[in-house]
Amino acid sequence: MVSRRSPIAVRPAMLIWARERAGLRTDELARKVNVKPERVLAWERSGIITMPQAERLARATHTPFGHLFLSNPPDESLPIPDFRARGDPPPSRPSPDLLETIYSMQRRQAWMREELVESGAEPLEFVGAYHPNENAPAIALAIRDALNLAYGWAASEPNWSQALRHLRDSTEDAGILIFFNGVVGNNTSRKLDPDEFQGFALVDEYAPLIFVNNADFKAAQIFTLAHELAHLLIGESGVSVFNNMEPAPNAIERLCDSAAAEFLVPGDDLQSFWVSEDWTGNPHQDAARHFKVSSIVAARRALDLGLIDRDAFFSFYHANKSRGIASVESTGGGNFWNTQRWRIGHRFPAAVFRAVKGGRLNHLEAYSLTGLSGETFAKLPEKIGIRV
Repeated sequence: MVSRRSPIAVRPAMLIWARERAGLRTDELARKVNVKPERVLAWERSGIITMPQAERLARATHTPFGHLFLSNPPDESLPIPDFRARGDPPPSRPSPDLLETIYSMQRRQAWMREELVESGAEPLEFVGAYHPNENAPAIALAIRDALNLAYGWAASEPNWSQALRHLRDSTEDAGILIFFNGVVGNNTSRKLDPDEFQGFALVDEYAPLIFVNNADFKAAQIFTLAHELAHLLIGESGVSVFNNMEPAPNAIERLCDSAAAEFLVPGDDLQSFWVSEDWTGNPHQDAARHFKVSSIVAARRALDLGLIDRDAFFSFYHANKSRGIASVESTGGGNFWNTQRWRIGHRFPAAVFRAVKGGRLNHLEAYSLTGLSGETFAKLPEKIGIRV
């Protein structure tokens, strides 16, 4: 009988691929698997490794264990369009964290779609109702109509937190699955990097879905949500990032940017605000507080409307790019259930619980869909206030 500690042989290229796809240096991987860096280098030169070592390496790099024994790395391109290029090319490969997050959301969407279709639900008319050649103000108006929001809704909210909560709740009430999460599932050791992506949209006429990276700044999340709403209205799935607030090279992204900006900061309102006496020393900060967006979004909107020039915008941008309002994830006070309200929403878990109660879904499947199990799963309706 061969011992589990007997050496096995894998292709060195697969070990290198596993480490690099996780974004780890040799010394970082060595620390994670509790060996010296020289041992990792030896593995990657020879491909000789024991089964327990290979298992630890797979866990540390978030690599499916069987992939280590492939002849060549699998194709791990994004399963949805990649709209992240803004001046610089996107990363050469998506991280395991981004891939797992998209796959998880696709599973939730597929299940929810089937549940809705079987229950006789009607498709949502606003999904894909607009052509990508439509003008941004028309889409901004359509977003307000779809979410049943009044013109100037954000100005009546006391702060960014309440504005974001209102927009999230209105999105969910419109029939859109909406998830805010700053980690992979509930794994707090796997933080999602907002420099890699800030959000994505998955188009479906029954179960449209938006995911917002909750590790990002709160004021930035409002723009992300509005941007992804525009994606749903023009029927275009995709993953986005808004680094540097540079104009996107892709026409779809430019349209969604413009629609989101008009939805959040209507041009006529900003023009009036700019010439009013409502702001004091810093018009960008004051406009941000009024419209409940980040000061950089307010400044970018002012640039687009010709209220400031490019030199003024980039001077402000470089002076303020490291500042922001703390993320929802980091301001939840450590309350697990408050965090879950953002991570899983209300509409989706309510549907899961109804399916379990009706015998259409077993508990193991429900645990897999929600990322919660046992008593934590059982307590969810009571703790986050959902009716089933």
